[in-house]
Amino acid sequence: MAALLFRLGSFAARRAWTVIVSWVVILGIGVGAFLTLGGTLSNSFDIPGTASGAVTDQLAEKLPDTAGGTGTVVYRTDDGEPFTDEQKREISDLAASAEDLDGVASVVDPFDAQQQQDEQAQKLADGTKQIDDGRTQLDAGQAQLDAGRAQLEAGKQQLSDARAQAEAAGAPAAQLAALDAQLTALDGQLSELEAQQETLDANRSELDDNEKQVELGSTLLDLADGIGVVSEDGSTAIVNISFVDPRLELSEEVKQSAIAHFQDEPIDGVEVEFGTDIAQGVPEIFGIGEAVGLAFAAVVLIVMLGSLVAAALPIVTAIVGVGVGVTASLAFSGVVDMASVTPVLGVMLGLAVGIDYSLFIVNRHRKQLLAGVPVRESIGLATGTSGTAVVFAGTTVIVALLALNVTGVPFLGLMGTVGAVCVAVAVLVAITLAPAILGLVGPRLLSRRARATIGQEHAAGKPVKRMSTLRAVVTAVVSVVALLIIAIPAMSMRLGLPDGSSEPSDSTSYRAFQTVDEQFGEGANGPLLVTATLDDAVSDDDLLATQVTIAEKIADQDDVVAVAPIAASDDNTLLAFQVLPEEGPNSASTEKLVQDLRSLPEIDGGITLGVAGQAAINIDISEALANVLPLYLVVVVGLSLLIMIVVFRSLLVPLIATGGFVLSLFATYGLIVAVFQFGWGAEIIGLHSTGPILSFLPVILVGILFGLAMDYQLFLASGMREAFVHGASARDAVAQGFRAGRSVVIAAALIMVSVFGGFIFSESTIIRSIGFGLAFGVLLDAFVVRMLLMPALMHLLGRSAWWLPRWLDRILPNVDMEGAALERDHPGMKAVAVPTTTDSIPTTRGSGRSA
Repeated sequence: MAALLFRLGSFAARRAWTVIVSWVVILGIGVGAFLTLGGTLSNSFDIPGTASGAVTDQLAEKLPDTAGGTGTVVYRTDDGEPFTDEQKREISDLAASAEDLDGVASVVDPFDAQQQQDEQAQKLADGTKQIDDGRTQLDAGQAQLDAGRAQLEAGKQQLSDARAQAEAAGAPAAQLAALDAQLTALDGQLSELEAQQETLDANRSELDDNEKQVELGSTLLDLADGIGVVSEDGSTAIVNISFVDPRLELSEEVKQSAIAHFQDEPIDGVEVEFGTDIAQGVPEIFGIGEAVGLAFAAVVLIVMLGSLVAAALPIVTAIVGVGVGVTASLAFSGVVDMASVTPVLGVMLGLAVGIDYSLFIVNRHRKQLLAGVPVRESIGLATGTSGTAVVFAGTTVIVALLALNVTGVPFLGLMGTVGAVCVAVAVLVAITLAPAILGLVGPRLLSRRARATIGQEHAAGKPVKRMSTLRAVVTAVVSVVALLIIAIPAMSMRLGLPDGSSEPSDSTSYRAFQTVDEQFGEGANGPLLVTATLDDAVSDDDLLATQVTIAEKIADQDDVVAVAPIAASDDNTLLAFQVLPEEGPNSASTEKLVQDLRSLPEIDGGITLGVAGQAAINIDISEALANVLPLYLVVVVGLSLLIMIVVFRSLLVPLIATGGFVLSLFATYGLIVAVFQFGWGAEIIGLHSTGPILSFLPVILVGILFGLAMDYQLFLASGMREAFVHGASARDAVAQGFRAGRSVVIAAALIMVSVFGGFIFSESTIIRSIGFGLAFGVLLDAFVVRMLLMPALMHLLGRSAWWLPRWLDRILPNVDMEGAALERDHPGMKAVAVPTTTDSIPTTRGSGRSA
C-alpha cells in the first residue's frame, strides 16, 4: 500500500496541473449534475413496517380521504380581538379557493366548521326539547286515553248490570236489544281507544328511539368538547388542508403552492402562520456559525504549520472535496427521497476529515522538507506513509457509515451512504490533489524563517521520557471515572423527532406551534388518528352506538382531552377517530397514550384499535431506531475491529481502542441529554426549547464517532507500533509514538471540533444537535480517550499490548503501515526521528501517522 501511494503521490507532484484540472473538471461535472438533475429535499422521516405505517395503508385502502398529507394554516388577529365579519369572509374565500390548487383534496373552512358544530349542538338541544315536549304531549294523551277508557269501562259495566237486571225482570226483547246496541257502541268506542293507544305506543317507541339517538349524539358532542378550529375568544382560526398524496409522497411544490396561496393574499389586521407539516424549514448548508468554525480551523492550521500557504492548502482541498461529494450526492435527490439533513451531514464530514487528512500529509511533508528531503521525493514519501494511514482511517469511517444501511432504515442508510461518499472523496483528494498542489508550491510551503533551518538537527525533535506506572494508573482511573460520571444523564435519554417548538424562534412554524398551543391546548399540535377495525360490519342503524362505545373506551384512557369520530368506511368495517392528547406530540404522556391505545384488548370482542398521525409516526420511528442501535453497534465495531487487527497486528490494542470509544460515546450521549433534554446550559448555545433527543442521532453518532475515533487511534498507535517494531521497548514505544503524533492529532481534533462546533449554532435543531454531538464526541474521545486513557493502558500492558497468536500473524496480510518498503529504498526517511531517552537509535522511521 505504501509503495503504491508513493508512486501515486510522486505522479501527482510531477503532473500537478493535470491532476488539478482533472479535479476542477470533476467538480464542474458534479455541479452541473446537481443543477440539472437535483430535486427537492424532504423534512419527512419514515421507516417501513411500523404500526402507524400499517394503519396508514389501511386508511389509504378504505378511507383514502384521511390517508393524505395534511397542512395547517393558522390565522390570528393582530390585536387579539375576535375576527370581524369581513375578516371571516376573506379567510373563508381563501379556504374555498384553495381546493382548486393542484394536489389539494379538501380544505376545511374554520368558520363553516364552527357553524356546523354550533348547528349540530343546537340541533341536539332542539331535539332534546322536542323529545321532552313530545313526551309531555304523549303523557297528556295517555292520561286522556286512560280517563276515557275508565269512563267507557264504567259505562259498560253499568249497562251490563242494567241488562242483567232487565233480563232477570223479564224485560221485553226490544228493551234488551236496545241495551245490547248500547253495549256494542261502547265496545266500538273502546276499540277506537285501543287503536289510539297503539298509535300512542308507536309514537312513544319512536320517541324513545329518537331520544336514544339524541343521547348518543350528545355523548359524542361532549366527548369531542375541546376539538375545535376557532378559539374560544374568536381571535384564532385554523384552516386544515388535506392533500391527495400521502405525507411522505407530498412534493415540496405542492406545499409551497399552498403556502403562497394564503401568504400572497394578506388580510388586514390578521397574521397568518404555517405549521411544520408544510412549512418546516430546510436547514442552510453553510452559515455564519460554520464560517466561524472554519476560520478557527484556519487559525489552528497556521499555528500548526507555520505559514499561510501551508494552512490554506488543507482548507482548499477540503472545500474541493466537499463540493464534489455533496453536489454529486445532491444530483440524485431528484430520483430518491433525500432528507434535508443529509447534505449538511456530508458538508460536516467532508470539511472535517478533508482538512484533517490533508493536514496529515502536509505535516509529514513539511517535517521531511525541514529534514532536508527533496521536494518531490518528500511528497511521494508523505503520501506513501501518512497517506497509508489516511486510507485506512478513511476506510474505517466509510465502513462505519455504509453500515448504516444494515439498520433497514432507508433515510438513515442514505445519510450514511452520502457521508461515506464525501469521506471517500476526501481521501482521494488528500492523496492526489494535495500532493499536486504541494508539487506546485514546492519549498514555499515553508516560511522564510523555516526554510533557513532546513537540515538542522533541532527539526527532528527532542528526546522523550516514558510516563511512570503510578501516573498511568491514576490517569486511567480518573479518565474512566470522569467519562462514567458524564455519561450518567444518558440513562434518562428519550428519543423523538423535532416538532414546531424546536423550530427557530423567528420561524413561521414556531409561531404557528405556539399559537395553537396557547389557544387550543398542547395536544392540538399533535392529534392522534385512531382507527377501529371491526370483524363484522355494523349496520347503519347501529353505527352511532358503536362509535360512542369506541369513543368512550378511548376517552377512558389517561391524558385524553377529547375524541371525535371523523369517518367510516363504506362497508362500516373501519372507523376513524381524532383524539386530542393532553400534552404535545413529543411528550412522554403522549407516547404512553399511543402505547396504551395499541395494547387495549378487543372492544366488544371484535373491535381492534390502531394509531396513526404524525405524533404516532414519530414515536414509531424513534422506537425502531432505538431497537436497531445495538445491532448497528455490533456490526460497526466488529468490522472495524477486523481492520484494526490487520493494521496493528494485535488483539489488545483494538480492544482498548473500542472500549475507550464506548466510554466516550456514552459520555457524549450524557452531554447531549443534559443540554438538549434537561436544558442544562441550553441558553449558552441559544437553545430556546428542550425535548427528546433526535431519534436517529445516537445511531449517527455511533457510525461517525467510531470512524473518527479510529482515525486518531491509527495515527497515534501506528507510531507506537512503528517504534516497537523498530527496536524500542514497549513502554518507550508508547512515549515515542505519542510524542511523534500528539501535535498533529491535537491539531486535527481541534479542527474537527471547530468545524462541527460551528454547526451548533445552526437555526435547525436537527443540525444543532448533530453538530453538538460530533464536536463534543471528538473532544472527549481525542483528548480524554486517545491522549490520556489509551497511552496509559498501553503503558500498563507493556509488550502484551502487541501480542498476536502466531497462526493469526501468519495469515494476516502485511499492510506496511510503517512504510518499511519505502524505508529500504529511501534512507532519507531516517532523518525524521524522535529519539527516546533510553534509545540512541532513531525509531520513528517511516511512520504512517505524521512523523
